[in-house]
Amino acid sequence: MKKLAVVLFNLGGPDSLKAVKPFLFNLFRDPAIIDLPAAARLLLAAFISTTRGRMARANYGRIGGASPLLPQTRAQAAALETALQATRPEVETRCFIAMRYWTPLAAETAAQVAAFAPDEIVLLPLYPQYSTTTTASSLQDWLSVYKGSGRTRTVCCYPTAQGLIEAHVQAIGAAWVAAGSPPNLRLLLSAHGLPQRVVDGGDPYEAQVEATAAAIAERLPQFPDWRVCYQSRVGRLVWLGPSTDDEIRKAGAEGRGVLIAPIAFVSEHVETLVELDHDYALVARAAGCSPYLRAQTPGLQADFIAELARAVLGAAGGEHDLGPHGPWRCPAGHAKCALRTRQNAGAAA
Repeated sequence: MKKLAVVLFNLGGPDSLKAVKPFLFNLFRDPAIIDLPAAARLLLAAFISTTRGRMARANYGRIGGASPLLPQTRAQAAALETALQATRPEVETRCFIAMRYWTPLAAETAAQVAAFAPDEIVLLPLYPQYSTTTTASSLQDWLSVYKGSGRTRTVCCYPTAQGLIEAHVQAIGAAWVAAGSPPNLRLLLSAHGLPQRVVDGGDPYEAQVEATAAAIAERLPQFPDWRVCYQSRVGRLVWLGPSTDDEIRKAGAEGRGVLIAPIAFVSEHVETLVELDHDYALVARAAGCSPYLRAQTPGLQADFIAELARAVLGAAGGEHDLGPHGPWRCPAGHAKCALRTRQNAGAAA
């Protein structure tokens, strides 16, 4: 029987309060996050993980003392494995998880995949929108440690894939109906931010986020007033804007409520459960922005899992070793698009 390994990439999160500091250290020592020489980057990572550790531990303490990302990703992996086995019963399929900054790290997962001895491997990031700071970093990490068998295919992004969009549409609609379908709402489609210089350097993330947002909004004519915004800004650099908290204040000043949908996350974690559900709720209250509603992430929504399965099967049966899933193609000008980077590297070789 043919063997197919699917490796799901995600950022990871601390599994205890003691793990918060080393998790932050792993995050900030990544050259994709802090572009400095190795020695300087390690010193800065040690400083940031120490100075931000107390606040981060407090945030994780508010959600039970650990990130829920790994158990949620395990549930997604199990659901995807079931969907793939039902669609292709003649193939022995196993789904694995490789986290970037906390366990299970890529080296551990690579050993498990190698022991499985697959004929084919599909690398599937749980970041729908490609960025050098997320997908590219996870791919590079994986390729540096995997030494086993199998032809490898990579799904680089899927920002407008039908099942992803449908999952967000359903979640937004459910949040609205559960609140009594209030009028006078502004839909805020919120994504994790990036420093502006990363995008100016050719990273396609912003363009892909905007494409996701436009595809969602097209399916929701009951929300003609919608905006894209960005959350989680840290440091003094200029980040993508407008910021989500500024948009909440603006809506309050205009006498409008908001419904926030986190469109760059596929699982609940500290940035949805603390930043959106608590911190920004306080911003909304202070700004007189009411009601303040939040849609859930795709999680185990059936359309989303089915779309992941289609992405895997399309990649496994494809001729190319890397490419997007769905109708999206990065427009010209995004030099760090995964597909364009690979094509340029091939041309140079």
